[in-house]
Formats: sequence, structure tokens, C-alpha cells
Amino acid sequence: MPHDGQTMPRAEALLPDLLDLTRAAVGAVQSLEVRAKESVRARVAPSGRVDAALLEAEQTAAHGLAWLATYSQALAQMQHWAERLTGDGRFGEIEALIHQIAFGEYLWQLSGGLPMSQTEILRPQDMGLGQDDQRDLMVPEVMTLCNEGNSQAARTRLVELMRERAGSTTYGASGLDEELEMIRDQFRRWSQDKVAPHAHEWHLKDELIPMEIIEEMSEMGVFGLTIPEEFGGLGMPKAAMCVVSEELSRGYIGVGSLGTRSEIAAELVLAGGTDAQKAHWLPKLASGETLPTAVFTEPNTGSDLGSLRTKAVKDENGDWILNGNKTWITHAARTHVMTVLARTVPDTTDYRGLSMFLAEKTPGTDEAPWQDPGISGGEIEVLGYRGMKEYTVNFDDFRVDGANLLGQEEGQGFKQLMQTFESARIQTAARAIGVGQAALDEALSYAESRKQFGKPLIAFPRVANKIALMAVEIMVARQLTYYSAREKDADRRCDVEAGMAKLLGARVAWAAADNGLQIHGGNGFALEYPISRILCDARILNIFEGAAEIQAQVIARRLLGGGN
Repeated sequence: MPHDGQTMPRAEALLPDLLDLTRAAVGAVQSLEVRAKESVRARVAPSGRVDAALLEAEQTAAHGLAWLATYSQALAQMQHWAERLTGDGRFGEIEALIHQIAFGEYLWQLSGGLPMSQTEILRPQDMGLGQDDQRDLMVPEVMTLCNEGNSQAARTRLVELMRERAGSTTYGASGLDEELEMIRDQFRRWSQDKVAPHAHEWHLKDELIPMEIIEEMSEMGVFGLTIPEEFGGLGMPKAAMCVVSEELSRGYIGVGSLGTRSEIAAELVLAGGTDAQKAHWLPKLASGETLPTAVFTEPNTGSDLGSLRTKAVKDENGDWILNGNKTWITHAARTHVMTVLARTVPDTTDYRGLSMFLAEKTPGTDEAPWQDPGISGGEIEVLGYRGMKEYTVNFDDFRVDGANLLGQEEGQGFKQLMQTFESARIQTAARAIGVGQAALDEALSYAESRKQFGKPLIAFPRVANKIALMAVEIMVARQLTYYSAREKDADRRCDVEAGMAKLLGARVAWAAADNGLQIHGGNGFALEYPISRILCDARILNIFEGAAEIQAQVIARRLLGGGN
């Protein structure tokens, strides 16, 4: 159905032989990645081993390599997506436009300037690449995509198709199988009915998500989604976790994030727990009977978890006595168990002295969060991400049952925690997709209904362009996230892939929220409009579960052979 004279014939928008062009482009970008890796490695590992001091001095180059590799993997996964859909007969016009625009935009960024943040624009020369090194991007297929892929005609046509499908779940086939799409539809309907209508009020009043919502999530199996069936879970793949996290976060990031704590706790127990601990804790986590919270971060440590100071000492009864201070603890009040990282090995100052505990506590309330002796704390007021609340937590001779040392082995806490990062970052990337999709929903609806100069905002090219790029980048982040989930399900190491998904997803969510607010104009700055909340919620994604800079550092070290 045409809108305001924007009908664009397909032939004018789509490039012929698109998949051949993009296939060649993937190869060209991968060749550039190899050259960049060689160049950066020469700077930071002149002796063959990564030098920590040189890596820090060359952070821009190293982190730039991480971003280039992220784009390379993202485009490769978009190509796999397009080819799978083509094989299934599902690669339609809207999918082709998304694919074409993604390549056109990201290829230009790789050669002209890739935004690591709003003010940090990476250029090939920042990684030591000269004109000769960049010739891989000067092949005809890449030049065609750069010059014609992300055209005004393509963006206009894409938005026209999106307007015809207003309210669509993904604006283009996700590439997942029918069962996973049925799960998406179930949680999409529930989120639209039970979460989205109330999310803004919860945010404005800074209220905890009602227990009724948590109880319904338990009944739907959210907390046991990927826990094996033998322990009372549903035993579903990580891709199911992604779909559920997307749709719940699309309604409200706080609801989508409730599952993160269960995901982390379950991964800790599955990877590091004894048989007895698995049998005890996993069914309780899966059913939602036990709500966990992660208690890792301390004041003045941030991402440097190896330097934590909270201590645990074993007493004469075999129990552990915790003393120390933690901060940025999400959903601390109403939970039943805390996964606490504390130092147990005397005379250590690094990660080797840390142990993990499953510290039981009595659930509290908003008014009285702390019910047990030896634990106290205060609420941290925040811009967004409010539905679970953030707290400081203080331990003053807080007692932990001796049976609740994870794995019944000291000094393994940091290693045990590292094993959870892949799943946590995949889940965070999925949350970012949901937040980005929520921003797109609000922007598209507002641009359709708001009239200026006698026509809807969406009829203006720069408004339509913003909406088109939101849809494109959300799909790119989605495919990268699903790829990392598949790698995790195949039991392959995927810390790099999960990190890339989180790195890109967080940036995409923030861009979508920022552009969505811009489309709202002054109204977007008013608290009454949901886009104001979505902007605040999106901002945290670049910080928690590994800040963007830390994420890029981890990816770079692994790419350069300096990480384990």
C-alpha cells in the first residue's frame, strides 16, 4: 500500500545479483581483517607474545581491530542468514533490502570511519593500514555496494514495507526455525499484554516489578529455560534464551533482565558445582522458587574483579564468615540466594585467591530489604534499568553454610565466574536487541501519527532514514547474537563471538534509542513518553556485563593470541 507518494519500484531499490556481491564483500573484509591483525600484532607483540604495556599504549589500534573483526563476523553472519533464507524460499524484498543496506553502510564505515563511540571514529590508518593494505576493499563488488547499497531509494522502500507491516515482530525473517518463532510469539503476546502497558509507570515511580509478573514468568519456564531437563529445566538451546530475552526486554528491560541472574547462577552451578549442589540448587532455580542475585562488584574495583577485597574465613563449625562491601548489586532485596565472589586464600591479592559462594538469605521488601543478621546496604538511585533496583551490600560477619562453597574447592571462584561470561553476554546482547526493537516500535508509531507541515514525520527522508537504519542494525546485531548462541550450544568456546554480539548490540540499542528520541523531538524529552525511559534503559547496556572498552580489550587480546 503506497504512503504519501513514497512507492518505490523494486528494480530501483534492489541491486541485481545481490548475494554474489555480498559474498565477495565478505571475503574482502576478511582479507582486510587479516592485514589489520598483522599490523596491530607488529605493534603490540613484536617478540611474538602480546606485551601488556604495548597493548595499553596501542589501545586505539587494538580496540579498532576488535571492532573491525566484529563487523567482519557480523557481515559474514548476515551472508549466512541471507543464504539460508534463500534456500528456504524466504528471502523476500524486505530481507534483501536489509541485507543490502547493511553491507552498503558497514563497508563504507570500514573504509571511511567506524564509530567505536560517538566521538571515537576508527579509520584504517589508526591500525597502521596504508592505501595498499586497503586495496581489498577496492574490488568492484565492494565499490558497487558502497556506492549503491545504502541508497535513498533502498531506505525509502524499506520503510514503506515496514509501514505496511506495522506491529511486525522482527521486520524481516529472523532465520530461526518454526519452534523458536512460536516461542517468540508466545512471549511477545505476553509481554505486550502484561508488561508493556505498565513498564513506564514502574519506571517513573521507581517501583520493583510486581511479584505477580515474576510468578507468571516462573510458570512459563523463563528461569529454567536452558537448565537441563534432568534438573527440572526445559533444556532448550541458547537461541531460545535469546528469543525470550528479546521479547521480554522489548516490553521492559527489567523484566528481560530477571532471567539474567538465573542464567548466571545456573551456569555457575552447572559448570562448577558438586553433584549435590546441582541436585539441590538447579531445580529451585529452574522453577523460580529460588531467585538469585549476582554479588561480584566492589567499590573502586569495577571491571578489575581480580582485586576484590571481600573476605570469607572458615569458622570452627565449617561455615564461612563473610566481611566486606559490594556495590551495583541488582535485585538484591527480594532474592533468596547470592552468588558471592570473595577472597578465601590468605596472602593473595589477585584472582587466584577468590572463591564462589551460594550464600542464602531471606527475601526482603522494598521498605525492608535486609532481613538477616550481618547484611545491610542501601539503594543506588539510577537513571534507568529500575525494575529490580540497584543496591550496595555490606557483609559484617555474615554466615554462609559450609556446604555452599561452590564446587567445595577454594581458589576457583574467578575461573568459575569466567565460565558464565559467554552465556551472560549472549543474553545481554539479546536484551540489547529487545531494547533497540522497543525504540524502533516507538519511533515508527510516533513518526506515523505525528503530523508536521501537512504530512506525517515518516514522509520526511531523514526521519525515514533513521527508522530504516534502526531496522537494519537490529537485524545485524540479531544475527551476530544468534550465531554466538549456536556456538555456545555446540559446546565451542565463544567468548569472542559473545563479546562481539554484546559489543555491537549495546551500540545498536543506544543508537536506536537516541534516534528514536530525536524523532519525537521535544516530546521525547518529556517523561510521559516511553522513549525517554528506553533511552535511559539503553544507556546501561554499554556498561554492565563488561563495558564496551573492556569488551574490546578482551576481544583484541584473544584475536592477537594474548588471552586464554
